[in-house]
Amino acid sequence: MRDLVLGFDTSNYRTSVAAVTLAGQIIVNSRMLLPVKSGERGLRQSDALYLHLKQIARITAPLREAVQDGRIVAVGASCMPRNRSDSYMPVFEVGKAVGKTIADTLNVPFFQTDHQSGHVRAAAYGTDLENEARFMAFHLSGGTMELLKWEDGCAEILGRTLDLNAGQLVDRVGVAMGLPFPAGPELEKMALRGTARGLLGVSMENGDLDCHLSGAESQIQRWLKDGNDPWEDLAREIYDLLARTVARMLEAGRKKTGLTQALLAGGVSASALFRQELIRRLEKHGNAVRPIFGDPELSGDNAVGVALIAADRFRY
Repeated sequence: MRDLVLGFDTSNYRTSVAAVTLAGQIIVNSRMLLPVKSGERGLRQSDALYLHLKQIARITAPLREAVQDGRIVAVGASCMPRNRSDSYMPVFEVGKAVGKTIADTLNVPFFQTDHQSGHVRAAAYGTDLENEARFMAFHLSGGTMELLKWEDGCAEILGRTLDLNAGQLVDRVGVAMGLPFPAGPELEKMALRGTARGLLGVSMENGDLDCHLSGAESQIQRWLKDGNDPWEDLAREIYDLLARTVARMLEAGRKKTGLTQALLAGGVSASALFRQELIRRLEKHGNAVRPIFGDPELSGDNAVGVALIAADRFRY
């Protein structure tokens, strides 16, 4: 009978549950997007929390088969957005409550972690950085755009967006084009048919460690209203801008820390087009920073990283 560790993550985008072995083998990775009405750019916390309560029983169904020949020895949950005392979002209370209830019922340890740490742990899974203690990490999603120095499981923020997150830029423009939320997959398909001319200038501060994206969003919204540019080209401009911005921030992070490897985590980093454009931009910086991308399935919101963190803590 194999020992299993469960993980729960109830973010503002997905309801997720996972099961891993103590050796780190992924047994279950079950996820479900929170439904967003057409034309909306996200959910209020109260609505997202209610949807998690409706969905969590449905996504835990795959666990039944997994635990038939296994024994749950620990449970973990992401209980906050980041590992900071002032970090809190109500949506994470659902995963925390379900996870702790299961752990208490089975009389096994319950481990709390944070959503960002789960992202980094999941993205590192199966890569050269999985067992590395120190590297840069870039968390790119709808809720976060932060460049981190990652050391022994702890994050220090090196740089960040000062307004919009990368995923917010993608979603706001995509929704304005009539695409469903989250807009990333459909906007990327559109962008692949377009051409970028570098029309959006990067806006940086703090020695290129911080950035602004709200000006770019305003400009694209104006272009959409004017109707003079193919939408495919405007979509491509977004990915071009994000790649140029992230490349500048990574290079600034390298100069500050001396670290040359960077793990890309978060839903935006799952985009094949973004990965391609970022690699191309870093080549222009002399390949001083080596980007490392996780499995696309583990780059967006998921509970695998949470389960792996709980398994790590249980073992040690």
